[in-house]
Amino acid sequence: MTTLHPGRFTAAHEGPLVVFLIGMRINRLLRPGKWLPVVRAMGPMLTELSQDRDSGFLGYQMALAGPRTIMLTQYWRDFDSLETYARARDRRHWPAWTAFNKAVGNDGTVGIFHETYAVAAGAHETIYGNMPPFGLGKVAGLIPATGSRAEARSRMKAAAGD
Repeated sequence: MTTLHPGRFTAAHEGPLVVFLIGMRINRLLRPGKWLPVVRAMGPMLTELSQDRDSGFLGYQMALAGPRTIMLTQYWRDFDSLETYARARDRRHWPAWTAFNKAVGNDGTVGIFHETYAVAAGAHETIYGNMPPFGLGKVAGLIPATGSRAEARSRMKAAAGD
């Protein structure tokens, strides 16, 4: 059972971060041999990252972005950490990426995407009303959105570490 947090909360994150949106779209439903390996590859990567506190990976939130599209919002300490993981030959991402290119490549059965946003300190704010932990609040923890964190502008200042 998901625990709701009645009231208004904000994420307990200060400073910069990288927001990384990554996902896939099943373009041909009747080709599970192409898209199922892509779906299955993400779990072991998330487990690997979650167990490595030095990776720079802060956490993630999964969402359906349509009936055929799965998306994860990942939070990273910085871009260098994300890139280091993506390029590491001895980590789970590189073999999964190589396997995808070999099995799917450009044949159109599976679409993949990612977007990367480097967010400066003080350039983000969050609000959660009557919600279970979600997004950055799930990753960084929640604190009451009261006092200096009651309004969006003041939450932005708090995110800068003021």
